[in-house]
Amino acid sequence: MINKRLLIKNLLAHNDESSFYDKKRQLNLHSREGKAKFLKHICALSNSNPTNNSYIVVGVEDQENTIVGDDFFDDSRIQNLVNAYLENPPKIQYENVPFPNLPKDKVVGLVTIKPKNKTSSFKKGIHTIPISSIFIRRGSNSIPLEGDFEKNYQNTETVIGIENNSRNSIENTLDSVMDFMNLRHKDMSPKYKVFKELFVICWAGIAKKSRDKTYLSRVDIELINEQIKLFYSAQDVVEITFDEDTFIIIEYVPLGLNDKTSYYPLEKQTIHFQDNGYYKIEREFLFQPPEFNKKLLFHIYNVNLSILKKLEKGFELNYRENKDLENLPSTFMICYLNGFEDAKQKLIDAKPILKPFNHVYLSFKESLRILRKMKYDMQ
Repeated sequence: MINKRLLIKNLLAHNDESSFYDKKRQLNLHSREGKAKFLKHICALSNSNPTNNSYIVVGVEDQENTIVGDDFFDDSRIQNLVNAYLENPPKIQYENVPFPNLPKDKVVGLVTIKPKNKTSSFKKGIHTIPISSIFIRRGSNSIPLEGDFEKNYQNTETVIGIENNSRNSIENTLDSVMDFMNLRHKDMSPKYKVFKELFVICWAGIAKKSRDKTYLSRVDIELINEQIKLFYSAQDVVEITFDEDTFIIIEYVPLGLNDKTSYYPLEKQTIHFQDNGYYKIEREFLFQPPEFNKKLLFHIYNVNLSILKKLEKGFELNYRENKDLENLPSTFMICYLNGFEDAKQKLIDAKPILKPFNHVYLSFKESLRILRKMKYDMQ
């Protein structure tokens, strides 16, 4: 199995981006411009690598080639985004890779683009990219294709060599288990489980009870063999179950008006381990939005809008307004799910206002993550 941490290091050892990999400080999939840039690179890398994997590494400073990390991004559904805009879309996979020198809430994102012989093109326009556009890689640049082009098969040997040099070892696995259990999470009752005498999953969290049910909060779950973070959240809670063949994570979202005491199931993630050394991950979206009184929501929504206006003008908030601010992101999400169509965009636009408030900004990112998951599931 490929150790994704070693793979990233080996890719970065090339220093400059090439026709088989790109590096980004972060992904911005909340705006049309950010989506367009991401799709352009996917299209170009796919077209320029018909017989080998290509990669995008997220969380790297471009100039210094320094690993700085990015937020945990659990959206496997970006495949739906690629499918929605590209003709002959490649299969892609997004994985979160932890690094020892990064904070617990930061990872390096690894986008793997699987090889495909058919040419990818834009089946509909987005931002400044017109319909039918085709992109290819020229060195480290993704450029529009003008005229015909020949398939590039020169990267295959190089990429296979990098991947082979990134294979896991017993030492890598044992070191990672010891690091997870004894250093990073020694105060959070860490546990591990070996599946099929080959795969090792480690997890840690703080047990909490709500309405006669036990959940884990501040959860960190990693598939050690490949150095992949399967789940991380400082806010949401999970329920974990497993047997000899499967490991199941059910994620719950704390939601409510003026409090977050009610837990709603968001997603079920099942990892199936097989005897032949392979595994597969199945995801089932479970979320059913709670319904609230529209008149009450309208009042609360307007109160929250006035709070944003006060902050935008530099005015101080009173005690009640500060309490409302703590719940503002989840309140906007609830309003959007109950028919307030502009609430989502209002929340996105509030990003620079909320960023100085650490706890509120964390809730902001969690709310957008849930809305993004819902959008991709409904496409």
